[in-house]
Amino acid sequence: MDSEMVVHNGGCHCRNVRWRVRAPTSIVAWDCNCSNCFMRTNTHFIVPAERFELLGDSRLFLTTYTFGTHAAKHTFCKVCGITSFYIPRSNPDGVAVTFRCVDPGTLTHVEIKYFDGRNWDSSYNQTGIASLSKVQNLPVEGSK
Repeated sequence: MDSEMVVHNGGCHCRNVRWRVRAPTSIVAWDCNCSNCFMRTNTHFIVPAERFELLGDSRLFLTTYTFGTHAAKHTFCKVCGITSFYIPRSNPDGVAVTFRCVDPGTLTHVEIKYFDGRNWDSSYNQTGIASLSKVQNLPVEGSK
């Protein structure tokens, strides 16, 4: 899904956690049914870690929860409890941004795809989700 790359701002409900992320205006968000995402109704899009920036003293208000393989780092605000982003098991080199935590005005379209987190290995292999945290190089002019 090609669209213009912009800076999106966002964060948690109480605004103690704030961040910016560079991502397209039109995104693909993943609705996962693993036990954690399902209970939180977390639908997120994935970006390379270098395109995500935590702002101000947001780190002071974050805490992390892990379970199972402990590969995913579920961060949430200590004050309001909102998970506005986390490090996903599928993309440990990226950041999963909860699309509903993006400030209004910069997302123009959200396509929702499903990730079967209850059958993680097969879903991981079938969806191609691992490639989403990789920075894609643009072709050099004149090359094919």
